[in-house]
Amino acid sequence: HCIVCGKTGASITCAETGCDRSFHLLCASEGECVTQYFNEFRSFCWEHRPQQAVDAVPAQDTTCTICMDPVGDSISYSTMVCPCCQHAWFHRACVQEQALCAGIFCFRCPLCRDRFRFFVHMVRLGIQIPIRAPRWEDNDDIASLLERHGRCDASECHYPHGREQAEREGLQHYQPAGTGAIPRLPGTGEQYFQHHQPGTIGSRSWFPCA
Repeated sequence: HCIVCGKTGASITCAETGCDRSFHLLCASEGECVTQYFNEFRSFCWEHRPQQAVDAVPAQDTTCTICMDPVGDSISYSTMVCPCCQHAWFHRACVQEQALCAGIFCFRCPLCRDRFRFFVHMVRLGIQIPIRAPRWEDNDDIASLLERHGRCDASECHYPHGREQAEREGLQHYQPAGTGAIPRLPGTGEQYFQHHQPGTIGSRSWFPCA
């Protein structure tokens, strides 16, 4: 029988030697049980689950770094702290949602940005971190960020072949906030566009842009 709901069909047993407590996967959170989603996928009951071995205690009125709601007054199953900076407090449910959203490649402490130690600590405590790209890359919302700008955006372009013919390779782009690309001539503070001379190989000229 499940130690949480009391019903039959509990197929998960605590991995602690000598402990025969069993529970349903869906009842684990309510019963403060933990399943580690790596290697042997071991599960532990509320008594034998891994604990955070840090001395940090949240200050009065400390809020979750993720949802900004108050956390508990001490480390517990539902209140966790970053093992690195020990200043980022969060709810277990919040850091689990962050892990599902960020995936293994972008999961890190929301405050100190530590990745490796934070990752190892969280998976040991039962946070499931999927091996996938972050959820925000599932659609085309960021596709434009991966495209290289290919035209001159100076107010007056002096390149003979027009704005759209600027050389795509070898440019050092200078891009002020809210503007397009205005490459700079290497080693100078002036803005120029670079191009190959017609009919030549490796020969380049620089045309100043206003």
